[in-house]
Amino acid sequence: MITPSAIPLSLYLHLPWCTQKCPYCDFNSHEGFTPELQGPYVSALLQDFDSQLPEISGRLVESIFIGGGTPSLFSGEWIQRLLSGLAERMPFAPGAEITLESNPGSAERGRYQSYLEAGVTRLSIGVQSFNDGALGRLGRIHSGDDARQALHLVSTAGFQNWNIDLMHGLPGQTTDTAAADLLEALALSAGHISWYQLTIERNTRFWTSQPELPSETTLEAIQSTGEQLLSDAGYHQYEVSAYCRPGYESRHNLNYWGFGDYVGLGAGAHGKISCNDGQIIRTQRTRSPADYLALITNGLMPAPRGNAISQQERVVEYVMNALRLKSGSPVGDFTQRTGLPLRQLERAAEQAQSRGWIQHLDSGSLRATPLGYQFLDSVVASFL
Repeated sequence: MITPSAIPLSLYLHLPWCTQKCPYCDFNSHEGFTPELQGPYVSALLQDFDSQLPEISGRLVESIFIGGGTPSLFSGEWIQRLLSGLAERMPFAPGAEITLESNPGSAERGRYQSYLEAGVTRLSIGVQSFNDGALGRLGRIHSGDDARQALHLVSTAGFQNWNIDLMHGLPGQTTDTAAADLLEALALSAGHISWYQLTIERNTRFWTSQPELPSETTLEAIQSTGEQLLSDAGYHQYEVSAYCRPGYESRHNLNYWGFGDYVGLGAGAHGKISCNDGQIIRTQRTRSPADYLALITNGLMPAPRGNAISQQERVVEYVMNALRLKSGSPVGDFTQRTGLPLRQLERAAEQAQSRGWIQHLDSGSLRATPLGYQFLDSVVASFL
């Protein structure tokens, strides 16, 4: 039986507006932000939280992630009102990690200071590249100098912890220009870099008008060169696209990958909640910001109880998340997080073990071997 109080709980808050939709972005983001939306949207988020409190009462909030969209379009005053409202409703764990996403194009002098004063402890800066040509091809609204200035402002505002989002495999990118991006990020980093390859997703402008990407040979060279640069700088890979110095791992993302619980608030937000009756439910809010605001304002938002996750889905989702971590997940967490006996994982693990894809569970963890880490999709599929 699942004991929800033993499972870490996080909050994900989706602020869905951007100044401009990027051609590669398949996230739930929308143009059309105006400052007048801040008050109604913060009020809606808090009402949304009120509706979900009965499922999570008696627990502590371990981490909060404010994502988007571009949450830094919201002022420090409204972020402070939002965090204060959440804290009034539910206690935060001591030293809770509170991350806010920001794009360099929305950086203003003094704004980062106001986020720190509001209670934000960590920022995630969507740099993507320092190369102006690459940024233009990605449809970003900021320049390389804007990114450098934003990271300077973050540092001088007093933040001790921030992530730099950086893409590679960009249109027209070479191994040398990718390495130059990464070296600059390392020089400006506080200890954490999310370094990931551009992929072309459905429902994006790049899907219908695809740019010319680097060859497979170049992509492999970028990957190997970048991994060496990160290692030489003291950064270890702890997840598929996350690299950091010791102690700078994202606690919020570790909770996702450890099959922890999270409450989703905001337009299009997803949640996963373990309930006292043994069920694990998935929740999702309507994607349209206008519809979300209208439903909340009129008291028509559906009850947060979503679809229950079946036993088979629990196994696959647990494995899919745990194996993203280089260190894997303790075997004991499987029963605690899924409510299932370990034998259900053991039966499914036999094929992957026989192929050398995962370590034997007797090692004490569900962990991919170096070979398995190269073929994670196939490894996860073996648990279906």
